[in-house]
Amino acid sequence: MEINPQLVTELSKRQVIIYLDEDGNGYFADCPSLPGCHSQGDTWEETLANIKEAIELWIEDALEHNDSIPEDKVVWVGRV
Repeated sequence: MEINPQLVTELSKRQVIIYLDEDGNGYFADCPSLPGCHSQGDTWEETLANIKEAIELWIEDALEHNDSIPEDKVVWVGRV
């Protein structure tokens, strides 16, 4: 099955959460709407690029296997 790159790009626009690693030496990223879609990096920029790639790969895999793709979740992050 040929995957439409424009469709992957559109479906890949997702809310993400980026955390400072527990050791303080890097970052961890999570895409809440895609189960198991996580990544990490040494810098904020690297982590952002890595999670974008992880999301695209998650979407491509789902499309190739005719799996459903969840709607993006609205994420609120704040202090309580």
